[in-house]
Amino acid sequence: MNDHPAIIFAAAMIFVYGLFSKLADRSPLTAPMVFVAMGILVSPLGFNFFHLEARGGLVHILTEVTLVLILFVDASTINLKQLIQDRAVPGRLLLVGLPLSMVFGTLAAYLLFPGVDIWLLVLMALILSPTDAALGQAVVKSEKVPERVRRWISVESGLNDGIALPPIFACIAVLSLGVGGSDKHWVLFLLQQVILGAAIGGLVGWLGGSLVSKFSDKGWMNSTFQRLVSGSLAILCFAIAEHFHGNGFIAAFAGGLLLGASTKSEQILERIQEFGESEGQQLILFVFLIFAMAMVPKSVGYWDMNAWLYAVLSLTIIRMLAVAISLYGKKLGTDTVLFVGWFGPRGIASVLYLLLVVNLLGVEGYERILSVIVLTVLLSVFLHGVSALPLSNRYGKSTEKYRQA
Repeated sequence: MNDHPAIIFAAAMIFVYGLFSKLADRSPLTAPMVFVAMGILVSPLGFNFFHLEARGGLVHILTEVTLVLILFVDASTINLKQLIQDRAVPGRLLLVGLPLSMVFGTLAAYLLFPGVDIWLLVLMALILSPTDAALGQAVVKSEKVPERVRRWISVESGLNDGIALPPIFACIAVLSLGVGGSDKHWVLFLLQQVILGAAIGGLVGWLGGSLVSKFSDKGWMNSTFQRLVSGSLAILCFAIAEHFHGNGFIAAFAGGLLLGASTKSEQILERIQEFGESEGQQLILFVFLIFAMAMVPKSVGYWDMNAWLYAVLSLTIIRMLAVAISLYGKKLGTDTVLFVGWFGPRGIASVLYLLLVVNLLGVEGYERILSVIVLTVLLSVFLHGVSALPLSNRYGKSTEKYRQA
């Protein structure tokens, strides 16, 4: 199938949206909301202009490249020293809250979807566990929200997609190989993927970050390539790890972490973040458009009452209960716990993992569970996007009163 018309439409969408982007920043509309809405509008659910297959070669390549860059850039912009100093809340969210949301998500799925393979239910809960702060940009950019709370939400979003990656690949391995109780080869395969991926990616990231710092200090490297080098290092992490039979995605995440740790210049890290907010943002919007055009139309027919119930539970009770338990005893106040709990949007990481599963496992036999993931992300894009600005303002006022009391 010729994907050129879809590519032309996607490129035109980014160009046109860019013309009005500053106006959009002052409105309740977010870029993901606009691109998802337009994707649905031109899909078979709307004007039926495009029939895009999520398992096509172009989609697969775009998914892999975007996921590699997102994992690498998100991890590289984490300030490990600051994270260690301010580890109490982010540590609890990542080491307690994230696993709890996975467990609660699996339990809810088990009750709502009886008869479905337990590994598939676990996979769904894992895919829906990472958060995406970008869906609520007004939250992390709002000066009315305390800086430390914005930092907690950003750090959690930057790291939980990489932490969720190994168990997601474990589930994919089990489902794809049809592993039974007697066959344990997949365990060794998974360990090899994780260990080699992390080791190779970490080494590439560390060496790359050290060289960038060294040559920048000498005045040999200009600011343009300080920004562009993050993309090349991300691809190097992925490709070298895959060549030596490690997992390239885990390598990209580990490489980003070690790059951030080895790069002492805040200016260089800012350049990398700029890369993620520009070149990375362009790829993300392409993916959201593909998600709406290819996945939403195929999922609508499977949205029964249980699918809607699970999607709502995933965005509310499952996430909020996990956050509340993880932050118990920190004396942060109910408003803060609810605010952090609500702003755990399911966005680009969940979409990329969904598309990865579709390309690796296909759709046949997995339609119902995949459709629940699509519905949850779709709701999150609009609910978190619309609520980001008003809830940030409201929360800011409540914390200001608390500080003045």
